[in-house]
Amino acid sequence: MSLDISNELECIEKVKKINEGKNLKYLILTMGCQLNENDSEKLCGMIEKMGYSKTENLEEADLVVFNTCCVRENAEDKLFGKLGEVKKVKEKRGTIIAIGGCMMQEKHIVDKLKQSYPFFDIVFGTHTLHQFPSDLYTKLIENKRIEDILDIDGEIIEGLPIKRNDNIKASVTIMNGCNNFCTYCIVPYVRGRERSRNPEDILKEVTELANQGYKEITLLGQNVNSYLRSGNTDFNSNVKSFADLLREVNKIEGIERIRFVSPHPKDFTDDVIEAIRDCDKVCKIIHLPLQSGSSNVLKTMNRKYTKEQYLELVKKMKERIPNIVFSTDIIVGFPGETEEDFEDTLDVVEKVHFEQVYMFIYSRRVGTPGDRMENQIPEEIKHERFDRLKALVESQIEENNKKYVGTKQKVLVEGFSKTNSNILTGRTDSNKVVNFDGNEELIGNVVELEIVSEHMWYLKGKII
Repeated sequence: MSLDISNELECIEKVKKINEGKNLKYLILTMGCQLNENDSEKLCGMIEKMGYSKTENLEEADLVVFNTCCVRENAEDKLFGKLGEVKKVKEKRGTIIAIGGCMMQEKHIVDKLKQSYPFFDIVFGTHTLHQFPSDLYTKLIENKRIEDILDIDGEIIEGLPIKRNDNIKASVTIMNGCNNFCTYCIVPYVRGRERSRNPEDILKEVTELANQGYKEITLLGQNVNSYLRSGNTDFNSNVKSFADLLREVNKIEGIERIRFVSPHPKDFTDDVIEAIRDCDKVCKIIHLPLQSGSSNVLKTMNRKYTKEQYLELVKKMKERIPNIVFSTDIIVGFPGETEEDFEDTLDVVEKVHFEQVYMFIYSRRVGTPGDRMENQIPEEIKHERFDRLKALVESQIEENNKKYVGTKQKVLVEGFSKTNSNILTGRTDSNKVVNFDGNEELIGNVVELEIVSEHMWYLKGKII
Protein backbone atom coordinates (compact mmCIF):
# COMPACT_ATOMS: atom_id res chain seq x y z
CA MET A 1 0.00 0.00 0.00
CA SER A 2 1.26 3.47 -0.86
CA LEU A 3 0.56 6.49 1.32
CA ASP A 4 -2.60 8.56 0.78
CA ILE A 5 -1.54 11.95 -0.64
CA SER A 6 -5.00 13.51 -1.02
CA ASN A 7 -4.16 16.19 1.59
CA GLU A 8 -1.06 17.18 -0.39
CA LEU A 9 -3.04 17.41 -3.62
CA GLU A 10 -5.51 19.70 -1.81
CA CYS A 11 -2.64 21.87 -0.55
CA ILE A 12 -1.30 22.15 -4.11
CA GLU A 13 -4.66 23.65 -5.13
CA LYS A 14 -4.70 25.98 -2.09
CA VAL A 15 -1.21 27.34 -2.81
CA LYS A 16 -2.08 27.68 -6.50
CA LYS A 17 -5.05 29.85 -5.54
CA ILE A 18 -2.88 32.05 -3.25
CA ASN A 19 -0.35 32.49 -6.08
CA GLU A 20 -2.88 33.27 -8.83
CA GLY A 21 -1.85 36.19 -11.06
CA LYS A 22 1.49 36.76 -9.26
CA ASN A 23 3.89 35.35 -11.91
CA LEU A 24 6.09 33.74 -9.25
CA LYS A 25 9.32 31.93 -10.11
CA TYR A 26 11.27 29.14 -8.45
CA LEU A 27 14.82 27.85 -8.66
CA ILE A 28 15.87 24.36 -7.61
CA LEU A 29 19.45 23.35 -6.83
CA THR A 30 20.04 19.60 -6.92
CA MET A 31 23.09 17.98 -5.38
CA GLY A 32 24.01 14.31 -5.52
CA CYS A 33 22.96 11.15 -7.27
CA GLN A 34 20.30 10.19 -9.83
CA LEU A 35 17.90 9.39 -6.97
CA ASN A 36 18.20 13.01 -5.85
CA GLU A 37 17.62 14.18 -9.42
CA ASN A 38 14.50 12.01 -9.58
CA ASP A 39 13.29 13.50 -6.27
CA SER A 40 13.88 16.97 -7.71
CA GLU A 41 11.71 16.14 -10.71
CA LYS A 42 8.90 15.35 -8.26
CA LEU A 43 9.51 18.60 -6.38
CA CYS A 44 9.41 20.52 -9.68
CA GLY A 45 6.17 18.78 -10.60
CA MET A 46 4.52 19.82 -7.31
CA ILE A 47 5.92 23.37 -7.39
CA GLU A 48 4.78 24.06 -10.95
CA LYS A 49 1.29 22.77 -10.10
CA MET A 50 1.31 25.37 -7.29
CA GLY A 51 1.69 28.23 -9.78
CA TYR A 52 5.45 28.79 -9.95
CA SER A 53 7.48 28.79 -13.18
CA LYS A 54 11.10 27.68 -13.31
CA THR A 55 14.03 30.09 -13.55
CA GLU A 56 17.80 29.66 -13.55
CA ASN A 57 18.30 33.25 -12.39
CA LEU A 58 18.63 33.42 -8.59
CA GLU A 59 17.92 37.17 -8.59
CA GLU A 60 14.32 36.63 -9.76
CA ALA A 61 13.47 33.56 -7.65
CA ASP A 62 10.54 33.83 -5.21
CA LEU A 63 11.16 30.27 -4.00
CA VAL A 64 14.56 28.58 -3.79
CA VAL A 65 14.70 24.84 -3.06
CA PHE A 66 17.91 23.01 -2.18
CA ASN A 67 17.75 19.22 -2.65
CA THR A 68 20.85 18.14 -0.78
CA CYS A 69 23.19 15.15 -0.76
CA CYS A 70 25.42 14.06 2.09
CA VAL A 71 27.60 11.44 0.43
CA ARG A 72 30.63 13.73 0.19
CA GLU A 73 31.88 16.60 2.31
CA ASN A 74 32.03 19.16 -0.50
CA ALA A 75 28.21 18.98 -0.75
CA GLU A 76 28.01 20.66 2.68
CA ASP A 77 30.44 23.38 1.60
CA LYS A 78 28.40 23.94 -1.55
CA LEU A 79 25.14 24.28 0.40
CA PHE A 80 26.49 26.68 3.01
CA GLY A 81 28.25 28.78 0.36
CA LYS A 82 25.10 29.08 -1.74
CA LEU A 83 22.94 29.95 1.28
CA GLY A 84 24.97 33.15 1.71
CA GLU A 85 24.04 34.18 -1.84
CA VAL A 86 20.37 33.33 -1.36
CA LYS A 87 20.21 35.37 1.85
CA LYS A 88 20.89 38.56 -0.13
CA VAL A 89 18.09 37.75 -2.58
CA LYS A 90 15.73 36.97 0.31
CA GLU A 91 16.47 40.38 1.86
CA LYS A 92 15.57 42.08 -1.45
CA ARG A 93 12.43 40.21 -2.47
CA GLY A 94 11.29 38.02 0.45
CA THR A 95 12.32 34.78 -1.24
CA ILE A 96 11.21 31.59 0.54
CA ILE A 97 14.15 29.25 1.20
CA ALA A 98 13.43 25.51 1.47
CA ILE A 99 16.14 22.93 2.16
CA GLY A 100 15.46 19.21 1.72
CA GLY A 101 17.11 15.92 0.90
CA CYS A 102 19.56 13.58 2.58
CA MET A 103 21.57 16.20 4.43
CA MET A 104 18.48 17.27 6.37
CA GLN A 105 18.31 13.80 7.95
CA GLU A 106 21.59 14.60 9.75
CA LYS A 107 20.90 16.32 13.08
CA HIS A 108 24.25 18.12 13.22
CA ILE A 109 23.54 19.76 9.84
CA VAL A 110 20.07 20.98 10.87
CA ASP A 111 21.57 22.27 14.13
CA LYS A 112 24.22 24.17 12.15
CA LEU A 113 21.53 25.67 9.92
CA LYS A 114 19.57 26.89 12.94
CA GLN A 115 22.67 28.38 14.51
CA SER A 116 24.47 29.91 11.52
CA TYR A 117 21.79 30.23 8.80
CA PRO A 118 18.56 30.91 10.72
CA PHE A 119 16.97 32.75 7.77
CA PHE A 120 15.76 29.52 6.09
CA ASP A 121 11.98 28.92 5.96
CA ILE A 122 11.45 25.18 5.47
CA VAL A 123 13.54 22.07 6.07
CA PHE A 124 12.23 18.67 4.98
CA GLY A 125 13.78 15.23 4.92
CA THR A 126 13.92 12.32 2.53
CA HIS A 127 10.82 10.72 4.09
CA THR A 128 8.69 13.90 3.94
CA LEU A 129 9.40 15.19 0.43
CA HIS A 130 5.78 14.48 -0.57
CA GLN A 131 4.60 16.87 2.17
CA PHE A 132 6.25 19.88 0.56
CA PRO A 133 2.89 21.37 -0.60
CA SER A 134 1.48 21.36 2.96
CA ASP A 135 4.79 22.71 4.34
CA LEU A 136 4.74 25.58 1.84
CA TYR A 137 1.04 26.26 2.45
CA THR A 138 1.63 26.45 6.23
CA LYS A 139 4.57 28.80 5.65
CA LEU A 140 2.47 31.10 3.45
CA ILE A 141 -0.52 31.15 5.83
CA GLU A 142 1.20 31.22 9.22
CA ASN A 143 4.56 32.74 8.25
CA LYS A 144 6.51 30.49 10.60
CA ARG A 145 9.55 28.30 10.06
CA ILE A 146 8.71 24.68 9.19
CA GLU A 147 10.79 21.68 10.23
CA ASP A 148 9.37 18.52 8.68
CA ILE A 149 11.80 15.66 9.28
CA LEU A 150 11.09 12.04 10.25
CA ASP A 151 13.73 9.77 11.79
CA ILE A 152 11.74 6.63 10.98
CA ASP A 153 11.69 4.94 7.58
CA GLY A 154 9.34 6.64 5.13
CA GLU A 155 6.66 4.98 3.06
CA ILE A 156 6.35 4.45 -0.68
CA ILE A 157 4.58 7.42 -2.27
CA GLU A 158 2.68 7.09 -5.55
CA GLY A 159 0.84 9.69 -7.62
CA LEU A 160 2.99 12.80 -7.10
CA PRO A 161 3.15 15.24 -10.02
CA ILE A 162 6.51 15.07 -11.81
CA LYS A 163 8.27 17.46 -14.20
CA ARG A 164 10.95 15.59 -16.15
CA ASN A 165 14.21 17.30 -17.10
CA ASP A 166 14.38 15.41 -20.38
CA ASN A 167 11.90 14.20 -22.99
CA ILE A 168 13.98 11.30 -24.33
CA LYS A 169 15.49 9.64 -21.24
CA ALA A 170 13.78 9.17 -17.87
CA SER A 171 14.69 7.73 -14.47
CA VAL A 172 12.23 5.53 -12.58
CA THR A 173 12.84 4.78 -8.91
CA ILE A 174 12.06 1.14 -8.11
CA MET A 175 13.02 1.14 -4.42
CA ASN A 176 14.14 3.43 -1.62
CA GLY A 177 16.66 2.92 1.17
CA CYS A 178 19.45 0.45 1.77
CA ASN A 179 20.16 -2.44 4.16
CA ASN A 180 23.89 -2.80 3.53
CA PHE A 181 25.55 -0.39 6.01
CA CYS A 182 28.86 -0.03 4.18
CA THR A 183 31.09 1.64 6.76
CA TYR A 184 31.87 4.68 4.57
CA CYS A 185 28.26 5.40 3.64
CA ILE A 186 25.64 7.57 5.32
CA VAL A 187 22.78 6.54 2.99
CA PRO A 188 21.09 3.86 5.18
CA TYR A 189 20.94 6.41 8.02
CA VAL A 190 19.32 9.13 5.89
CA ARG A 191 17.18 7.14 3.41
CA GLY A 192 16.23 4.30 5.75
CA ARG A 193 15.80 0.59 5.13
CA GLU A 194 14.93 -0.93 1.77
CA ARG A 195 11.35 -0.42 0.59
CA SER A 196 10.37 -1.74 -2.85
CA ARG A 197 7.71 -0.17 -5.03
CA ASN A 198 4.83 -2.26 -6.28
CA PRO A 199 5.94 -3.79 -9.62
CA GLU A 200 2.62 -2.83 -11.23
CA ASP A 201 3.17 0.86 -10.32
CA ILE A 202 6.64 0.72 -11.88
CA LEU A 203 5.39 -0.93 -15.08
CA LYS A 204 2.52 1.56 -15.32
CA GLU A 205 4.98 4.48 -14.99
CA VAL A 206 7.30 3.06 -17.66
CA THR A 207 4.33 2.40 -20.00
CA GLU A 208 3.16 6.00 -19.58
CA LEU A 209 6.68 7.23 -20.35
CA ALA A 210 6.79 5.07 -23.47
CA ASN A 211 3.43 6.53 -24.58
CA GLN A 212 4.89 10.02 -24.10
CA GLY A 213 7.75 9.18 -26.46
CA TYR A 214 10.54 8.37 -24.00
CA LYS A 215 13.11 5.98 -25.44
CA GLU A 216 15.47 5.19 -22.55
CA ILE A 217 14.63 4.22 -18.98
CA THR A 218 17.04 4.02 -16.05
CA LEU A 219 15.78 1.96 -13.10
CA LEU A 220 17.02 3.50 -9.87
CA GLY A 221 17.69 2.19 -6.39
CA GLN A 222 20.41 2.20 -3.78
CA ASN A 223 20.76 -1.54 -4.41
CA VAL A 224 18.54 -2.43 -7.36
CA ASN A 225 19.30 -6.13 -7.52
CA SER A 226 17.90 -6.69 -4.03
CA TYR A 227 14.53 -5.38 -5.27
CA LEU A 228 11.63 -7.30 -3.63
CA ARG A 229 13.94 -9.20 -1.27
CA SER A 230 13.09 -7.27 1.88
CA GLY A 231 10.58 -4.78 3.26
CA ASN A 232 7.12 -4.53 1.70
CA THR A 233 7.16 -7.40 -0.81
CA ASP A 234 3.65 -8.86 -0.61
CA PHE A 235 2.40 -7.54 -3.96
CA ASN A 236 -0.22 -9.15 -6.15
CA SER A 237 2.05 -9.37 -9.18
CA ASN A 238 3.79 -11.92 -11.38
CA VAL A 239 7.02 -9.95 -10.84
CA LYS A 240 8.84 -11.58 -7.92
CA SER A 241 12.42 -10.36 -8.41
CA PHE A 242 14.63 -7.78 -10.12
CA ALA A 243 15.22 -10.25 -12.96
CA ASP A 244 11.45 -10.54 -13.50
CA LEU A 245 11.15 -6.74 -13.52
CA LEU A 246 13.85 -6.40 -16.19
CA ARG A 247 12.04 -8.93 -18.38
CA GLU A 248 8.68 -7.13 -17.99
CA VAL A 249 10.11 -3.67 -18.71
CA ASN A 250 11.84 -5.18 -21.76
CA LYS A 251 8.39 -6.07 -23.17
CA ILE A 252 7.07 -2.48 -23.10
CA GLU A 253 6.68 -1.15 -26.64
CA GLY A 254 8.37 2.16 -27.42
CA ILE A 255 11.16 1.78 -24.88
CA GLU A 256 14.40 1.09 -26.74
CA ARG A 257 16.97 1.08 -23.94
CA ILE A 258 16.99 0.01 -20.30
CA ARG A 259 19.75 0.87 -17.83
CA PHE A 260 19.90 0.40 -14.05
CA VAL A 261 21.94 1.73 -11.12
CA SER A 262 23.28 0.72 -8.74
CA PRO A 263 23.53 -3.02 -8.20
CA HIS A 264 25.63 -4.63 -5.45
CA PRO A 265 28.15 -7.34 -6.45
CA LYS A 266 27.08 -9.57 -3.53
CA ASP A 267 23.49 -9.65 -4.82
CA PHE A 268 24.24 -10.30 -8.50
CA THR A 269 22.36 -13.58 -8.89
CA ASP A 270 22.33 -15.85 -11.95
CA ASP A 271 18.73 -14.96 -12.83
CA VAL A 272 19.72 -11.28 -13.19
CA ILE A 273 22.70 -12.21 -15.38
CA GLU A 274 20.39 -14.31 -17.56
CA ALA A 275 17.83 -11.49 -17.81
CA ILE A 276 20.54 -9.05 -18.96
CA ARG A 277 21.66 -11.62 -21.54
CA ASP A 278 18.14 -12.34 -22.81
CA CYS A 279 16.65 -8.82 -22.82
CA ASP A 280 17.62 -7.06 -26.05
CA LYS A 281 16.80 -3.60 -24.66
CA VAL A 282 18.96 -3.90 -21.51
CA CYS A 283 22.22 -2.08 -22.21
CA LYS A 284 25.26 -4.32 -22.05
CA ILE A 285 27.26 -1.93 -19.88
CA ILE A 286 26.81 -2.86 -16.24
CA HIS A 287 27.69 -0.52 -13.41
CA LEU A 288 29.36 -2.82 -10.87
CA PRO A 289 30.69 -0.80 -7.91
CA LEU A 290 34.08 -2.13 -6.78
CA GLN A 291 34.98 0.53 -4.13
CA SER A 292 38.31 -1.20 -3.46
CA GLY A 293 40.29 -4.04 -5.01
CA SER A 294 41.66 -5.15 -1.64
CA SER A 295 39.87 -7.95 0.21
CA ASN A 296 41.12 -6.47 3.51
CA VAL A 297 39.71 -3.03 2.75
CA LEU A 298 36.47 -4.52 1.39
CA LYS A 299 36.02 -6.36 4.69
CA THR A 300 36.57 -3.13 6.65
CA MET A 301 34.10 -1.44 4.32
CA ASN A 302 31.54 -4.21 5.08
CA ARG A 303 31.11 -4.91 1.37
CA LYS A 304 30.67 -8.71 1.86
CA TYR A 305 32.73 -9.87 -1.13
CA THR A 306 36.44 -10.35 -1.80
CA LYS A 307 38.68 -9.26 -4.65
CA GLU A 308 38.58 -12.82 -5.96
CA GLN A 309 34.78 -13.05 -5.79
CA TYR A 310 34.44 -9.75 -7.66
CA LEU A 311 36.78 -10.89 -10.43
CA GLU A 312 34.98 -14.25 -10.63
CA LEU A 313 31.64 -12.44 -11.04
CA VAL A 314 33.08 -10.31 -13.85
CA LYS A 315 34.47 -13.44 -15.53
CA LYS A 316 31.11 -15.23 -15.26
CA MET A 317 29.24 -12.27 -16.75
CA LYS A 318 31.72 -11.93 -19.61
CA GLU A 319 31.31 -15.64 -20.40
CA ARG A 320 27.50 -15.49 -20.37
CA ILE A 321 26.76 -12.07 -21.91
CA PRO A 322 28.32 -11.31 -25.30
CA ASN A 323 30.05 -7.89 -25.60
CA ILE A 324 29.38 -6.92 -21.98
CA VAL A 325 31.47 -4.08 -20.54
CA PHE A 326 31.60 -2.57 -17.05
CA SER A 327 31.70 0.75 -15.26
CA THR A 328 32.49 1.10 -11.56
CA ASP A 329 32.96 3.28 -8.48
CA ILE A 330 36.27 3.33 -6.60
CA ILE A 331 37.10 5.01 -3.28
CA VAL A 332 40.76 5.90 -2.74
CA GLY A 333 42.26 6.29 0.73
CA PHE A 334 39.74 4.49 2.94
CA PRO A 335 41.01 4.20 6.56
CA GLY A 336 43.71 1.57 6.88
CA GLU A 337 44.38 1.31 3.13
CA THR A 338 48.03 0.29 2.69
CA GLU A 339 50.15 0.65 -0.43
CA GLU A 340 49.62 -3.08 -1.01
CA ASP A 341 45.84 -2.63 -0.71
CA PHE A 342 45.93 0.18 -3.26
CA GLU A 343 48.03 -1.96 -5.61
CA ASP A 344 45.20 -4.54 -5.42
CA THR A 345 42.78 -1.86 -6.65
CA LEU A 346 45.08 -1.04 -9.57
CA ASP A 347 45.32 -4.78 -10.31
CA VAL A 348 41.52 -5.15 -10.58
CA VAL A 349 41.33 -2.09 -12.85
CA GLU A 350 44.04 -3.62 -15.05
CA LYS A 351 42.20 -6.95 -15.26
CA VAL A 352 38.61 -5.77 -15.77
CA HIS A 353 39.41 -2.89 -18.15
CA PHE A 354 36.40 -0.80 -17.13
CA GLU A 355 34.68 1.34 -19.74
CA GLN A 356 34.12 4.10 -17.17
CA VAL A 357 35.45 4.61 -13.63
CA TYR A 358 33.95 7.07 -11.15
CA MET A 359 36.82 7.81 -8.75
CA PHE A 360 36.45 9.40 -5.32
CA ILE A 361 38.88 10.36 -2.59
CA TYR A 362 37.52 9.00 0.72
CA SER A 363 35.52 11.67 2.55
CA ARG A 364 34.67 11.24 6.23
CA ARG A 365 30.96 11.33 7.00
CA VAL A 366 29.78 12.07 10.53
CA GLY A 367 27.69 9.17 11.85
CA THR A 368 29.40 6.41 9.87
CA PRO A 369 31.79 3.77 11.32
CA GLY A 370 34.47 4.92 8.85
CA ASP A 371 34.55 8.35 10.45
CA ARG A 372 35.37 6.80 13.84
CA MET A 373 38.25 4.66 12.55
CA GLU A 374 41.63 5.74 13.90
CA ASN A 375 43.84 4.83 10.96
CA GLN A 376 42.77 7.67 8.62
CA ILE A 377 44.98 8.14 5.56
CA PRO A 378 46.85 11.47 5.23
CA GLU A 379 45.44 13.74 2.50
CA GLU A 380 48.67 13.87 0.52
CA ILE A 381 48.76 10.05 0.25
CA LYS A 382 45.09 9.95 -0.82
CA HIS A 383 45.77 12.49 -3.57
CA GLU A 384 48.94 10.76 -4.76
CA ARG A 385 47.07 7.44 -5.06
CA PHE A 386 44.12 9.11 -6.75
CA ASP A 387 46.45 10.58 -9.39
CA ARG A 388 47.97 7.17 -10.09
CA LEU A 389 44.55 5.57 -10.45
CA LYS A 390 43.40 8.42 -12.71
CA ALA A 391 46.45 7.98 -14.96
CA LEU A 392 45.74 4.24 -15.31
CA VAL A 393 42.04 4.75 -16.00
CA GLU A 394 42.68 7.44 -18.62
CA SER A 395 45.22 5.23 -20.41
CA GLN A 396 42.60 2.48 -20.56
CA ILE A 397 39.90 4.85 -21.83
CA GLU A 398 42.23 5.90 -24.65
CA GLU A 399 42.87 2.24 -25.46
CA ASN A 400 39.14 1.36 -25.27
CA ASN A 401 38.15 4.27 -27.50
CA LYS A 402 40.48 3.11 -30.29
CA LYS A 403 38.52 -0.16 -30.46
CA TYR A 404 35.40 1.79 -31.50
CA VAL A 405 37.00 3.42 -34.56
CA GLY A 406 35.71 1.77 -37.73
CA THR A 407 32.81 0.03 -35.94
CA LYS A 408 29.10 0.64 -36.46
CA GLN A 409 27.25 1.80 -33.36
CA LYS A 410 23.60 2.42 -32.60
CA VAL A 411 23.33 5.83 -30.96
CA LEU A 412 20.32 7.36 -29.19
CA VAL A 413 20.38 10.99 -30.35
CA GLU A 414 19.88 13.27 -27.32
CA GLY A 415 20.15 16.73 -28.89
CA PHE A 416 22.73 19.29 -29.92
CA SER A 417 26.17 19.33 -28.35
CA LYS A 418 26.54 21.78 -25.46
CA THR A 419 29.81 23.04 -26.93
CA ASN A 420 28.71 23.23 -30.59
CA SER A 421 25.09 23.93 -31.51
CA ASN A 422 25.65 22.66 -35.07
CA ILE A 423 26.66 19.16 -33.95
CA LEU A 424 24.30 16.43 -32.73
CA THR A 425 25.25 14.24 -29.79
CA GLY A 426 24.07 10.93 -28.40
CA ARG A 427 25.21 7.79 -26.59
CA THR A 428 26.00 4.24 -27.55
CA ASP A 429 24.60 1.24 -25.70
CA SER A 430 27.90 1.29 -23.75
CA ASN A 431 27.25 4.92 -22.72
CA LYS A 432 29.97 6.44 -24.94
CA VAL A 433 29.23 10.00 -26.09
CA VAL A 434 29.24 10.32 -29.90
CA ASN A 435 29.18 13.64 -31.77
CA PHE A 436 28.16 13.79 -35.43
CA ASP A 437 26.67 15.97 -38.17
CA GLY A 438 22.95 15.49 -38.72
CA ASN A 439 19.48 17.03 -38.90
CA GLU A 440 17.39 18.09 -35.90
CA GLU A 441 14.72 15.53 -36.91
CA LEU A 442 17.04 12.76 -35.69
CA ILE A 443 16.75 13.89 -32.04
CA GLY A 444 15.01 11.20 -30.00
CA ASN A 445 15.76 8.44 -32.50
CA VAL A 446 18.28 5.63 -32.51
CA VAL A 447 20.56 5.98 -35.55
CA GLU A 448 23.39 3.81 -36.83
CA LEU A 449 26.73 5.59 -37.10
CA GLU A 450 30.19 4.64 -38.19
CA ILE A 451 32.79 5.78 -35.65
CA VAL A 452 35.45 7.72 -37.56
CA SER A 453 37.69 9.03 -34.77
CA GLU A 454 38.20 8.90 -31.01
CA HIS A 455 38.91 11.55 -28.42
CA MET A 456 39.37 11.15 -24.67
CA TRP A 457 35.80 11.95 -23.61
CA TYR A 458 33.84 11.40 -26.84
CA LEU A 459 33.81 9.62 -30.18
CA LYS A 460 33.11 11.17 -33.56
CA GLY A 461 30.72 9.45 -35.93
CA LYS A 462 29.07 9.79 -39.31
CA ILE A 463 25.66 8.63 -40.50
CA ILE A 464 25.87 5.45 -42.54
